[in-house]
Amino acid sequence: MAKDERFEKTYSQGKLTVTEIWVDRETGVNYLFHASGYAGGLTPLLDRDGKPVITTVIN
Repeated sequence: MAKDERFEKTYSQGKLTVTEIWVDRETGVNYLFHASGYAGGLTPLLDRDGKPVITTVIN
């Protein structure tokens, strides 16, 4: 992976129906991506208090 890429995939599950977690390397915010067939969606991953999950990013 090139160092200038902003997003890093940290989790992946499935082949036809895909669930992935991506981390923004600048902010540390985690995003949940889900796709099934021709449909898909992306949303911030939230903790139980409704706040975004933040990963410590080491550059």
